[in-house]
Amino acid sequence: MSGPLASLKVLDFSTLLPGPFASLMLADMGAEVLRIESPTRMDLLRVLPPHDQGTSASHAYLNRNKRSLALDLKQAEALEIVRELVKDYDIVLEQFRPGVMERLGLGYEALKAINPRLIYVSITGYGQTGPYKDRAGHDINYLALAGVASYTGRQDSGPLPLGVQLADVGGGSLHAVVGLLAAVISRQQSGVGQYLDVSMTDCSFSLNAMAGAGYLACGVEPEWEGHVLNGGSFYDYYRSRDGRWMSVGSLEPAFMRQLCEALGRPELAAQGLKPEQQPALKLALQVEFEKRSFEQLCELFAGVDACVEPVLTLSEAVAHPQLKARALVSQVPRGDGSSQAQIACPLKFSEGLPAPRHIGVAVGAHSDEVLAELGLSPQRISELRSSKVIM
Repeated sequence: MSGPLASLKVLDFSTLLPGPFASLMLADMGAEVLRIESPTRMDLLRVLPPHDQGTSASHAYLNRNKRSLALDLKQAEALEIVRELVKDYDIVLEQFRPGVMERLGLGYEALKAINPRLIYVSITGYGQTGPYKDRAGHDINYLALAGVASYTGRQDSGPLPLGVQLADVGGGSLHAVVGLLAAVISRQQSGVGQYLDVSMTDCSFSLNAMAGAGYLACGVEPEWEGHVLNGGSFYDYYRSRDGRWMSVGSLEPAFMRQLCEALGRPELAAQGLKPEQQPALKLALQVEFEKRSFEQLCELFAGVDACVEPVLTLSEAVAHPQLKARALVSQVPRGDGSSQAQIACPLKFSEGLPAPRHIGVAVGAHSDEVLAELGLSPQRISELRSSKVIM
């Protein structure tokens, strides 16, 4: 089985999270992804704990199904290898600061001259233009400038650092994949590629789908715990007697009735989403939740269709029957006959997807193989290794 993107070949220059997560999605769907890695500068993901058999679990996951070619891009011979590769590739994905690839002679205009069909994707924190284009940043900074953090938190404690990298993945990775696949479709009609400028801040700003629409159209500035979905209503988390948490999303009247009946307080359902009654309603619900243990609450709501679910740890989520039924964990070959458990590709295609081929590999694991495919002799490959152009 080859997968729906088997026709695409991707040169991936990215490191850390946004680019690698994007190319992981492409690789899982069958694209041929070749990572261009530095033989001298270590990718932080390779050393990030925890480690499994000496390999960073994050790196092994984010770089599964990808080949690795180690090139010192400071050397002219390495740049010439990239130019040769580009002739046969569909997509370049890079995550350097603006101008870096141009200084190397590997910018969009230079590579488009070699391959007019090339789709070139740049993922950066702030985009290729604007006063912040050269500024350093991380996920928390992009969410802050995009306005997301201004109403994601509590009134008494301020903004919350999220456990997942929303700007990196939701802003960078997912938007990059959507955009590049749109460019692939466009190329099918036009025959030419194009450049895609993905700013994680821009894309995070676009995620203000409801609050942003309300502000721009009506001038309503969102605040912490200020509206229905961010803690300003009973739609929230509630602590159990033993210190665990339950999520309550019973917004619709039918779900609200079932929630209150299950807790033995049917009269509370009449309060619904009336703004003036939310503080008292939340307090009453919290009292009822704290009367019961986490296990009791799980049992109570297991058979009640009220949009109430337990807050699970990762170990509990992995064992949950719904996630198990959806096959969200797969065993991925290490290359030594053993395998590593990883999060599976969550997309379900009626024709299926190819089985995972291998976890993330060592730097330059496929250098000889890739260069041989370019027509280089074993002697020439040995010379390039001796001069440290490759590893």
